[in-house]
Amino acid sequence: MSAFMIAALMLSVAAYIHTVSGKLGLRLDSPSAELLWRVLSFAALLVWVVLILRGFTTRHWSDPTAALFGSFALNWWFGHRGPKPGWPVVSMLFSVVGLGLATYSFLYE
Repeated sequence: MSAFMIAALMLSVAAYIHTVSGKLGLRLDSPSAELLWRVLSFAALLVWVVLILRGFTTRHWSDPTAALFGSFALNWWFGHRGPKPGWPVVSMLFSVVGLGLATYSFLYE
């Protein structure tokens, strides 16, 4: 699996978890950690969109299409599992790793 695909999936899940966490009441205690989470999830969403659009321009159409549908499926899977107390940490971890993989994908793939 390419760094492009893994980055797209991780960034999508990171942004999705932050989006639904407000509805589910999953928030961090520290205001600075909450701000960091918000910034990371916003960056994850922006980079995910850019990654998918760049995929449609530079790769075969099946790669970004698979990343798009894979992102939807993985978001559904996380949403179907229900809220977990560790989601904020998972979201931030997925954001950081996904942003790193996206950078690698932009530079070397």
